[in-house]
Amino acid sequence: MAQDPVESNPRNYRVVFENDRVRVLEYRDSPGTKTTIHRHPDSVMITASAFQRRLTSGEKQRDVELPSGTVQWLPAQEHVGENTGRTDTHVFFVELKEQKPQDP
Repeated sequence: MAQDPVESNPRNYRVVFENDRVRVLEYRDSPGTKTTIHRHPDSVMITASAFQRRLTSGEKQRDVELPSGTVQWLPAQEHVGENTGRTDTHVFFVELKEQKPQDP
């Protein structure tokens, strides 16, 4: 079962802010770093550096390349991440604690 990234990958993730509605994580790594499997709730990702990564979820893999300053919505997910580029990765995740509203 996938864990909280702060617990499963404490060298890379740290909590920089938390209240009853959101938790903000900072993530850093260097080329070649590969995380263990972990889970994120619905989140907003803000890239503080450009990076290249490979995300693996089950049998599916996808390569991602994003510039610095990207802001992107991420639905809840479970994955392993690997820095496949030549630069360090620096990212912030604003994780939502509230459940997704139900459709009427």
